[in-house]
Amino acid sequence: MLSMIGLIGGLALLIYLTMRGMNLLVVGPLSAIFVAVFSGMPLFPQLAAEGEANLVGNYMSGFSGFVTSWYLMFLLGAIFGKVMEDSGAADSVSKMVVDKLGMKYAVLAIVASCAILTYGGVSLFVVAFSVYPMALSLFKQANLPRRFIPAALAFGSVTFTMTSAGSPEIQNWIPIEFLNTTPYAGWEVSLIVAVFMMIFGYWWLKRMITKAVKKGETFVSRDSDPVTENKALPNPFMGILPLVVVLLISYVFHDSLKQSALIIALLGGVIATYLLNRKYFRNFWNAVSEGTLGALIAIGNTAAVVGFGGVAKAVPAFTTAVEFMTSIPGSPLIGGAIAVSVIAGMTGSASGGQAIALPLIAPHYMDMGVNPEALHRVVAISSGALDSLPHNGYVVTTVRSICGEAHQDAYGAVGALTVIVPAIGVAIAIILFSLGLGI
Repeated sequence: MLSMIGLIGGLALLIYLTMRGMNLLVVGPLSAIFVAVFSGMPLFPQLAAEGEANLVGNYMSGFSGFVTSWYLMFLLGAIFGKVMEDSGAADSVSKMVVDKLGMKYAVLAIVASCAILTYGGVSLFVVAFSVYPMALSLFKQANLPRRFIPAALAFGSVTFTMTSAGSPEIQNWIPIEFLNTTPYAGWEVSLIVAVFMMIFGYWWLKRMITKAVKKGETFVSRDSDPVTENKALPNPFMGILPLVVVLLISYVFHDSLKQSALIIALLGGVIATYLLNRKYFRNFWNAVSEGTLGALIAIGNTAAVVGFGGVAKAVPAFTTAVEFMTSIPGSPLIGGAIAVSVIAGMTGSASGGQAIALPLIAPHYMDMGVNPEALHRVVAISSGALDSLPHNGYVVTTVRSICGEAHQDAYGAVGALTVIVPAIGVAIAIILFSLGLGI
């Protein structure tokens, strides 16, 4: 009982302090201590028996494991975003969009850019780094409240593309190992759900922005924003080409190198930006330095939350919660969706929710004769709902580190688009599969 109080209380504390704007490098360990103390977990390795979980060991294992896996991608992604910004390539592309489509479609351009990169194989963690400079410029030219930039980036990255059939993102690939399916499992239903999320989510985002503008909100510049006035800009196609380079290299090497393909792709993007736009740079090496600092802050914030998940997964209450979630009676599709979504919410990770739940529910449901393609798609979509609570690593990185916004200002729109919209999508998928579509 105390362990469950600690788990729920620690998660609530993490979310509350994150929303209050506290530094995540402090909030993560503090919330983990709350979980450990209530669960009777030893605080230090020296106080634990050999092989026994302990606060410091489990927290730092989660923290360092994430840094080990993602540091180079974060580094090159942040540098790529900064060199696109410093060279004026991002401004050039955004200006072309405004000139050709008008201010009315500025938000759509951002969402579409994120969607193309995400579905093209670029990690959603990196997409925000790459598209943010263009998003900032578009919002400035359209005079839209900048607190909605994280929502636009997140909507294009972690909703209708991340978990759809054919997506190269890991959230669509994890079920394959357990269900013996393909990345295109349940594609008919996936297509319907993706179109719904895309149309409904975009309408909702535009509605929220329009409402804020009518209340008098405008774009507010900051001293840290890039200065573009009276500066010559490169040809917009010279700004688009580096994005194409990233997309193509990522696509070519994705099957052989998996996520490591991003290292080559992003390095190629940085080199392409420099070669194509070198005469427009204010200070190339300064942009690299700023990108490096940004990457360290972003990965540190995210790893702090992942470390909390490493402690949470090791306490008895987590095992109890998982057992309960994976044995929910009724429709297997509903039970699977709830189990994966809740566990993803507890760990702050869509992939984490799948990796923990699937080994438990897949054999059981397969023995019951559940259609594996339907289960694959429902599990994939549901993993992208509650995972986007305020403490989610992607949310923290995008809102705080990349966009420089406060959770209180930006998360409302982010949560609406990345929690509520996918949750409705899951319900639609379950209904359609229950009616026999795609089975």
